[in-house]
Amino acid sequence: MPTAIKIRTENSDFQTLETLRRNRVKRNRSGEFFVEGVRAITQAVANQWEINALVFSREKRLSDWAEGILQKANAKKHFELPLRLMEKLSDKEDASELIALVGMPADELSRIPLRENMLALVLDRPASPGNLGAIIRSCDALGVDGVIVTGHAADLYDPETIRATTGSFFSVPTVRLPSHKELIPWLDGLKQRFSGLRVVGTSAKAKIPIHEHDFTLPTLLLVGNETNGLSDAYQALADAMVTIPMFGSATSLNIACAASVLLYEATRQRGL
Repeated sequence: MPTAIKIRTENSDFQTLETLRRNRVKRNRSGEFFVEGVRAITQAVANQWEINALVFSREKRLSDWAEGILQKANAKKHFELPLRLMEKLSDKEDASELIALVGMPADELSRIPLRENMLALVLDRPASPGNLGAIIRSCDALGVDGVIVTGHAADLYDPETIRATTGSFFSVPTVRLPSHKELIPWLDGLKQRFSGLRVVGTSAKAKIPIHEHDFTLPTLLLVGNETNGLSDAYQALADAMVTIPMFGSATSLNIACAASVLLYEATRQRGL
């Protein structure tokens, strides 16, 4: 049974909940993050993520969905709040029925499943939480095995990131690494295991259009920062550099759009 905690004022428990919503450092220290939205919470529970707490108000009747989540999520704590505090805590215009505090999994590359025809995505210093979340959503839709976020990047566990994934966050293993250096031993192991593995970088200046590259081989796709593109270190790791052909006056695509186009081409070639 979860521990039931009633909050009536903006006490220390409430302040802790509110800080987890807005403070990256506090989230990382506590190892948990703030999730709201029906699909996101449903997917977190369905994919057996660790639910540390559920937050709700009894001042309005909860839906059958919310009551079901309270019963089956195996949360360690239930925080019951007045509606006014729930409205203050929620990031939505109409306060969510439930807010979940979810445990962060370890940043271990072993979480990414390995298969003969694997497709994984490396993001080099993505700057926007919204773009990062949209990319994870595309990865879920297009059969990507895992995402690796490296360098000084947008917070993977920012509520904006989670919201932009529309629940896909909990279906795609996503790992944070300090830099490309921590990736290299794992990459060397992949190359030994899958002799055909290709590391494919992306750049607007590359000469090879994406439709001319063979994505049917096991692939690690590298996508760069919104402003600065792919770093020199990652370009040096790439076996090939590809570009998305563009027409009109635009010289670049939004990073989330570009990643989606690249992943769609890989999926199209694989006949999936």
